[in-house]
Amino acid sequence: MKVGAHVSISGSRVSSDEETPPYSDIRNAVHRQLAFGGNCGQVFTTSPQVWAQPEIGEDAAEGFQEATDEKLEGPWVIHSAYLVNLCTPKEDLRRKSKESMQAELDAAERLDIPYVNVHLGAHTGAGVEGGLDNAAGVIDDLDVPEDVTILIESDAGSGTKLGGEFEHLAGIIDRTETDIGICIDTAHTLVAGNDLTTPEAVDETIGRFDDEVGLEYLEYLHLNDSKHDVGTHKDEHAHIGEGYIGEDGMKAIVNHPDLRALPFALETPTEDGRGFAWNIQKVKELREE
Repeated sequence: MKVGAHVSISGSRVSSDEETPPYSDIRNAVHRQLAFGGNCGQVFTTSPQVWAQPEIGEDAAEGFQEATDEKLEGPWVIHSAYLVNLCTPKEDLRRKSKESMQAELDAAERLDIPYVNVHLGAHTGAGVEGGLDNAAGVIDDLDVPEDVTILIESDAGSGTKLGGEFEHLAGIIDRTETDIGICIDTAHTLVAGNDLTTPEAVDETIGRFDDEVGLEYLEYLHLNDSKHDVGTHKDEHAHIGEGYIGEDGMKAIVNHPDLRALPFALETPTEDGRGFAWNIQKVKELREE
């Protein structure tokens, strides 16, 4: 089973005996993933809240690759900055989004990471069709390395944000000339209006995704429970099995024949004395051999 967490690359230590550099370094991600019990996962290469370029030295890149090959199953995925908005009609934001995405794609190639994950963003008045056209334009302007794939993440769907409906995900695939994939976030999918609370509901939702988008495009899952119910469009993650998806829904997801071979990256909270280690272990307990 490929399961891990979205881990920090900072030098702060998970445990007193963890041998990580005392500063931000991509190699820290491997040490931290191991400490949580994961074998794949997700990272930010820089702060997601600002426009910043990844700063990854040659030694750090080589060390990350070597440690990943030796100690993890993989694959990693890079999550793009939160500021990126592919759907925007604003030229300045479009330019910054493109530059940020290109930097992440180049970092992925350097680190031998196969995926860069991004939200479509908000159309802010351009409309659904206009927003999807804008997003496709940005994607097709990028120089995507041969061994890197852009993943469009499903969204909670609040306001003018796109990606909450399967139709939006199909729409961007149809519009772009670039080979892209999809990352489904289970919490986002639930609050966007798709039931995942029972085995029957999971089957139905996955069936609709296959009909509208195509399971062949699904490459990664963000495995998160939700603090809010179906159709609320509120994005707040919960511990695995303790939110509105619940244990029955989560068990159905991680064991579903169309999903179980995919990598799962957790973005669950650290609260109530529990964090990634507890949630990864919970997922492993839900998995059936």
